[in-house]
Amino acid sequence: MAVGHPVDNALQALAEINWSHPSLWICAGSIVFNPTMWNIVARNEYRRHTITRMVGSPLRGCYLLAFTIFTLGLLRDYLFTVAMDHQPKSHILEHFYVKVYAAISIVIGNVLVLSSMYKLGITGTYLGDYFGILMDQRVTGFPFNVLENPMYFGSTLCFLGGALWRGSPAGLVLTGVVYIVYIVAVECFEGPFTASIYQRRDREKAGKKKQ
Repeated sequence: MAVGHPVDNALQALAEINWSHPSLWICAGSIVFNPTMWNIVARNEYRRHTITRMVGSPLRGCYLLAFTIFTLGLLRDYLFTVAMDHQPKSHILEHFYVKVYAAISIVIGNVLVLSSMYKLGITGTYLGDYFGILMDQRVTGFPFNVLENPMYFGSTLCFLGGALWRGSPAGLVLTGVVYIVYIVAVECFEGPFTASIYQRRDREKAGKKKQ
């Protein structure tokens, strides 16, 4: 198969996307909504303990939020598939090596996500620190010794692999949205706020030692 200039191929693939189909925008909205929702809810929980008061304990509250995030994640993944089903495939992506890269991306992405969840547990994965369930020390083993945010990177790789496997330019655009949303969530919201929670815990421990 003849391969053209990468820029020309990219522009051609973008031109094939049906930008007016509602499933594309519904999926994009779901991608943006999920981390926005859990950051707002988690910060409110940290400040006001709304969920804890509602269910009676921080652990049950964390499990409830975990169930909500996981369910919304399944819905987002379904909407991602639906959006690609309503979009044309690109012959540019119908190449053996693209399929190989797609399979590798899916495998690596799932390894990163599942190993992160195994290391962190439910409370570590699903914002337990906002409920006052703090980890004793920073997790440094695999995959955290390879990447700073392996779960988000792994999830992005899964989206990328799915889009490439289906030969979907629209899927690649939505993967770009996933990547941008995760970067903003980590760099602007979760990272700094979570760091402040542990810094406060360390200051309180130091104050108790002095007393």
